[in-house]
Formats: sequence, C-alpha cells, structure tokens
Amino acid sequence: TLIYTITIPLSTSIILANLVIILGIAWNRQLHNTPNYFFLSLLVADMCTGVTLPFIPLMGLNRELSFSSCLVAHIFPNFLFLAFLFNLVMVHYERFICIVDPLHYNNLWMHRSFPLALLVVWVPPLLYAYWDGCCCAIFPNAFIYLEVYGLVLPAILTIAGMTGRVLWITRGQLKDICRLHRSVERGSQASDQEQRLNLRYTRCVVAVSLTFLACWVPYLIYMHVCIAFLISDTKWSSTTHIVLSCTGIGSMAVVPLVLGLANKQYTEPAYKVLQKLRDRWRRRTRESEEVAV
Repeated sequence: TLIYTITIPLSTSIILANLVIILGIAWNRQLHNTPNYFFLSLLVADMCTGVTLPFIPLMGLNRELSFSSCLVAHIFPNFLFLAFLFNLVMVHYERFICIVDPLHYNNLWMHRSFPLALLVVWVPPLLYAYWDGCCCAIFPNAFIYLEVYGLVLPAILTIAGMTGRVLWITRGQLKDICRLHRSVERGSQASDQEQRLNLRYTRCVVAVSLTFLACWVPYLIYMHVCIAFLISDTKWSSTTHIVLSCTGIGSMAVVPLVLGLANKQYTEPAYKVLQKLRDRWRRRTRESEEVAV
C-alpha cells in the first residue's frame, strides 16, 4: 500500500508533464528537427519511467517470481531506466557540441544517422537489462556493481562535466562582452549593464547547481545506500527502501521536465489552451452574473 500511495501521484505527475511537452513539440512544426527528436525520445523514455515507477521499489524486495513477473518487475523497469539515462546523456552531448563546436554541429554523426543514434540509446539498455535479468541469479552482485559504477555513475559524471564546461564557456564569453563594452564606453568601472549580465550569470549558475543537486543527489544517496547494505549483507526496512527508491528515481525523472518546461516553445500550446479555457470560464461567469441581475 505504501508503494502505491507514494508512486501513483508521482508517476501521474511525471506522465502528464511529459505528455504536455510531447504535445507541445508535436503541435509546433518549427520544432520538428533532429535536436527536438532527440529530446522527444528522452521524453518518451521519461514517461515510460513514470509508468514503471510503481514497479521499481519492488525490485529491491526479496521474493520468488515467475519469469513473466520478473520481466514486469525487474527487466522492463531496468531497461526503461537505462534507456532514460542513455537518452539523457545523448541530449546533453548534442547540446554540448552545439555550444562548444558550433561549426561542426550539423555534421555530427547523430544528425546524419538519426535512426542509428536511436538504436544506440535504446538497444544496449534492452540487451543489458535482459542479460542482467537472466544472469543475476548466477552473479547477482557483479551486475549491480557493473550497472552502478560502470554505467550510471559515469553517465551522471559525464552530464555534470558537460554542464560545467558549458557554464565555463559562458563565463568566458561574458567576460569578452564586458571587455568590449568597456572599450566602447572607454570606462574602467563596470556599468549597470555589466552588473546585470553578471547577476544573470550568477543566477543561472545557482539555478543549474540547485537543479542538479535536487535531481541527482537523492538518487546518488539511494544508490550508495543500496550498495552499502549489499556489502554489509544486512536486511533493511522495506519502508526505508520504498521511500528512498521513490525519492531517488522520482527526482531523477524530473530532469527532462525541467529542461522542457523551461522552454516556452514547448509549453506554448498548453498555455494557449489554458488561456482559452480561462477566458471561456470568465465569459460564462460574467454571463451568469448578468442573467442573475
């Protein structure tokens, strides 16, 4: 009961938010390009992660399962989680190259071979999850260490490294802009415009840092707590496991939503629909008040 009490509202929120962004991309034809197709693949993986979220806490509970039950409770959620992670790295890498090397951006292999890029982010997770599900009874700890320290942690560190590099490049470009502005103005003191730019950059760094910490730290805590209990070979409370797993996976699934909801192009169709509904409701309320008078 505790699993569904926590996961159903969280899962529903993740699914609905992803649907809003997916419909926003599908509605706007100007967004029908390769970068947004990658982001669309990430949103589909994130939505599927939201669908399987109620099953993820069950993966840590020891009990006997049939093959079909194991497929639903272990292999399928693990596949979607890894596919989500691979898609997230791909989206960050694609946008990272756009900023770091814009001249060669359109010549990237992922742009020239989009179907191949989709296979790269979907097929390896499927093969690994199936392999893990079939062989975990023989080598249970080895596959856990391989997934955590060979796939998940390097992916998170790669995303953090690319994000930090982008912020560093942005800082250098901001310094160049301020230097050119001072040379034009022929002043040694920072102007109000420079101070506003520096303040905006500081806010951006703080927002990115807090978002990264809020989205990834709970999952890292959950992951290493699981490893610690695995090494010590001690049983832990099912309630603790359920809360940590739901918090960790749920916070990680918010990352694409933050990227999508921050883009007004993705949310503009939903905003227009809500605005029309609000205007219609106000019109009906005004008409009913006039009739009552």
